[in-house]
Amino acid sequence: MDFVAGAIGGVCGVAVGYPLDTVKVRIQTEPKYTGIWHCVRDTYHRERVLGFYRGLSLPVCTVSLVSSVSFGTYRHCLSHICRLRYGSADAKPAKADITVSGCASGLVRVFLTSPTEVAKVRLQTQTQQRRLSASWSSTAPMCPVSPAPVCPVPGPKYRGPLHCLTTVAREEGLRGLYKGSSALLFRDGHSFATYFLSYAILCEWLTPAGHSQPDVLGVLVAGGCAGVLAWAVATPMDVIKSRLQADGRGQRRYRGLLHCVVTSVREEGPRVLFKGLVLNCCRAFPVNMVVFVTYEAVLRLARGLFS
Repeated sequence: MDFVAGAIGGVCGVAVGYPLDTVKVRIQTEPKYTGIWHCVRDTYHRERVLGFYRGLSLPVCTVSLVSSVSFGTYRHCLSHICRLRYGSADAKPAKADITVSGCASGLVRVFLTSPTEVAKVRLQTQTQQRRLSASWSSTAPMCPVSPAPVCPVPGPKYRGPLHCLTTVAREEGLRGLYKGSSALLFRDGHSFATYFLSYAILCEWLTPAGHSQPDVLGVLVAGGCAGVLAWAVATPMDVIKSRLQADGRGQRRYRGLLHCVVTSVREEGPRVLFKGLVLNCCRAFPVNMVVFVTYEAVLRLARGLFS
């Protein structure tokens, strides 16, 4: 049931946090944006509301699998560790056990998420200029001179998630689908260790005396705070990951992870590694509140049905 509960929780989380994720990616990859509101205003001005949902269909289709694998791997890894160390899968795990299981969960999900992350980032950073409105053209002065030939406006390179994946595979090979996977490994390994460890500790603190689990409010607070802490440690590698994955849109700037780190810091200063930190944390709290409360609710429902 951990796989099913994780899948449902992940889908609910994506539905809540995707618009802010789009803003975060654009801030991290496009130096022209001076802050969150600048990016929000520019995106809305150019692309209206749909601009915040670019590339959404692929994450919605795949997040259930990825979240299922993440939570399922964590729970099964933790059960095996407890069985080996304490003789029972139901034994109370140590904090080191939770950390190792969380790290394993993060590392496993990289192999599933890397291609979808590439497509998501490419689509999110693919902006389109809006056409001139009819009202503007109607106010333009009438002129008897014959109009000059109009150059057609080029369409977007990627027409959707699947087209993006096939285009990347054709132009950049299989390695293109796993661009930034080294940064993704560094990001997800320690961030998921932080994620599950902080959630377990906060749940323990927020559990009322005489109870084995926190109430709904405790789960909401623990899940939200766990998400914030995880993104706080993940943001530097998330910036590098986004830049490496967006690098295939034109002429390549970065030769690899280390070159991307050095170039980014040299050109924009150390603060570049924390671009999107505030946005990540603001997005992480409601998203992971929803993820964990849904996850726990599905597990409790399943226990009630099968007990």
